[in-house]
Amino acid sequence: MNTESRRPQDNAWQAAFTLLEVLIAMGIFFMAVFAILDLVAQNLRIARGLRLGEIEFSSVAAELSMTNRLTEGATMGDFGDLRPGASWTAETQLYSSNGLFRVDIAVDWPDTGLVRQRKGSILLYRPDSPNPAFAR
Repeated sequence: MNTESRRPQDNAWQAAFTLLEVLIAMGIFFMAVFAILDLVAQNLRIARGLRLGEIEFSSVAAELSMTNRLTEGATMGDFGDLRPGASWTAETQLYSSNGLFRVDIAVDWPDTGLVRQRKGSILLYRPDSPNPAFAR
């Protein structure tokens, strides 16, 4: 008996992918490609920010966190020769009566004729600070 001449279509049918399998594989492939493209775009955005010399407010927050006492009000300063033309302002408010303060920080710096600004907020716990809630 000749088994090769039986049904050649059966072997071809079993060796092929179905349309559903191909579509699922393409969907997984494109999801992976778009995830990689998103990561590349984020890295390019971060690299562009480093190239433009953007200033993070974290350096101001680190300077303010080194003190043991905070008072409510506004504080201003600059970065000196490190970043010429850049300045910062910090608005300190009592957030809770137990010595928790909220500090809103804004950093301004010139960039190609425009003034750019970055804002942020931090919470600092300073129990030794004067508390206006207990001053009454």
